[in-house]
Amino acid sequence: KKHYRQRAHANPFSDHSLVYPSSPDSIDWSSHYPAFVNQRPSFADIGCGFGGLLITLAPQFPDTLIIGLEIRVQVTQYVHDRITALRATTDNYQNVSVIRANAMKFLPNFFQKASLTALFFLFPDPHFKIRKHKARIISPTLLAEYAYVLAPGGIVYTITDVEDLAQWMRTHLDAHPLFQFIEEQELRKEGKGPILDAVYGSTEEGKKVERNAGGKWLACFRRIEVKRINVI
Repeated sequence: KKHYRQRAHANPFSDHSLVYPSSPDSIDWSSHYPAFVNQRPSFADIGCGFGGLLITLAPQFPDTLIIGLEIRVQVTQYVHDRITALRATTDNYQNVSVIRANAMKFLPNFFQKASLTALFFLFPDPHFKIRKHKARIISPTLLAEYAYVLAPGGIVYTITDVEDLAQWMRTHLDAHPLFQFIEEQELRKEGKGPILDAVYGSTEEGKKVERNAGGKWLACFRRIEVKRINVI
């Protein structure tokens, strides 16, 4: 990893010279998943970092395509090289890939409406200063986009070691009409225990929190449907 290091966070409002698709239909996903035909990602890890969640979930969900989005150049390259190396030695990682992207600006360019079943926001940048709160990955505007790409019944997984950020994310998700809080135990009863275990402990950030005996705040929300009322 020492050859791929760069700043822990990037300014999402900066011009990062990104190349992004004009629409989801213009993406050739087979270039990311050669072993799969006419299949799109169902799980998306937003700000995937060094790919801990991706690598943990891939062999557990071999028929589910998993994509990581990461804005930092060197970190994206690390995850790409890591996946390439794993694919060279085993067949278990054909269903995972990574894209350099700014999810705060271009998420709908990558994913069709209701195409995802899981969105992950693991230990995101807390942006402690009040004037920086607009850069937080959970906000009313962005939640509308997450609701758009997430299928009804899909789950948003959030976790952080910053209590203030945990309250911020919980408050904004609670306030959105298309997201409903769901208890961890309920998700485990639904068979999502392996996902939750990975959310807690698979990332570099999560492991660092454990080494430092820090706290972790998990909050998960289900994408719900709201019936439209036709006014005559």
